[in-house]
Amino acid sequence: MRDWQPFLGLPLWVWLFIFPTILAAFCLLYRKPAERLLTPVWRVLDRIYLGAGVVAACFMVTILLLIIAQMISRWSSVTFSGSTEYAGYAMAATSFLAMAHALTRGAHIRVSIFLNMNRFLGFWLDALAMWIAAITATYFARYAIKTNVLSKLLNDRTQGQDFVPEWLLSFFAMFANAPSKWAQIWAETGSEWVYTPVWLPQLPMSIGTVLLAVAIWDYLTRLLVTRQTSIISEAVE
Repeated sequence: MRDWQPFLGLPLWVWLFIFPTILAAFCLLYRKPAERLLTPVWRVLDRIYLGAGVVAACFMVTILLLIIAQMISRWSSVTFSGSTEYAGYAMAATSFLAMAHALTRGAHIRVSIFLNMNRFLGFWLDALAMWIAAITATYFARYAIKTNVLSKLLNDRTQGQDFVPEWLLSFFAMFANAPSKWAQIWAETGSEWVYTPVWLPQLPMSIGTVLLAVAIWDYLTRLLVTRQTSIISEAVE
């Protein structure tokens, strides 16, 4: 199928679903070696989730600043073109980038009525639910990235009045091209402001969904190794 083109000689679905499932099975059967192997990875991932949460908080502050700027522009009779679109982009970035961090803090809604019946049944139900959730999140992450790629290929632009500097697009283009092309990219970059390409505000969506999928696979492996969930909801008093 064209949607699952080979990657490094293997179909993409093997990399996305089969290999993570094999890793989960390894964690279930060989707990001690898996713990030694994955503990450094868990530490790095915890920092990534926290970093994404910090960036999400910055975008939330950006929403507040945009609201204040809109108020000031109305009072001073100055036009702030694209302010509504910018606020929408910041809101989307806040939501998607915070998902993995929220999961690690137990902020997502998890129905645990059956998990509390007994320890043995709770473990297996939790593991099965997290495996299904990981498969689902990986599926959505794959198509979020595909949406980004299609928007870039179609050169889809915003329908609003928001603009971005051309140098910002060149900055992100560097990550999609080899270093040998960077000089050419910046040589062709102008100083104009252009209508926002849709792929730019879609980037946080893709990054956030990928981080969520990684976080769920991550916490599935932790559950299988430690035999207890690492997702603990904060106490509400």
